[in-house]
Amino acid sequence: MSAERPLRVIVADDQASVREGLVLLLGLLPDVDVVASAANGEEALALVAEHHPDAILLDLHMPVMDGTETTRRLTADHPDVAIVVLTTYADDHSVLDTLRAGARSYLTKDADRLHIAHTLRSAASGLTVLDPQVQATLLAATIPPPAPPRAVAGAADAPAADREPPDHLTQREAEILTLIARGLTNTEIATTLFLSHNTVKTHINRIFTKTASRDRVAATRYAHDHGLA
Repeated sequence: MSAERPLRVIVADDQASVREGLVLLLGLLPDVDVVASAANGEEALALVAEHHPDAILLDLHMPVMDGTETTRRLTADHPDVAIVVLTTYADDHSVLDTLRAGARSYLTKDADRLHIAHTLRSAASGLTVLDPQVQATLLAATIPPPAPPRAVAGAADAPAADREPPDHLTQREAEILTLIARGLTNTEIATTLFLSHNTVKTHINRIFTKTASRDRVAATRYAHDHGLA
């Protein structure tokens, strides 16, 4: 793509109001040229073959052919076209399937037009841009679940899941303590367990109180001493 000409873009979204709004908003930018718009994946494939854009802004859930299959076909037939997914959905299956199919970037629909335009330009230049919510989804999908607590020396031979955590810790607190001992940050714990950041902080404060730990180092030592790490 030449830096001297506008970025040529196709917009594909099955909702007419969204599609027309995106065409209008992006068309107001001096360095973006929306060359066509499509209401489904089949239309998008035909328009890409006709116009040869630099990038396509693609909705994920469309009739006739969805965004993931459209991405797969575009990657095979038009590998030079950068694919930027713009959708309401950020669940792990949607994200992973579409990125594996060949999408270069993934945004949710609360992105503003300048962010969308920046992402389209970056994708056309070979870069990947992921919405923070999408990054969190990918992190949650790649972090393995915590291992079950190991038996404490001298404890009964009952399965770990059947034993009560020590010092009146709840099962959730024991789970969070295990993740602390594995070195996860509060944000990573919140993402892994699908909890809010404030909820995680509240649990950690209670853990510190119950285990008489002054900091995460002491809590980690406690976890190792009591078979929770």
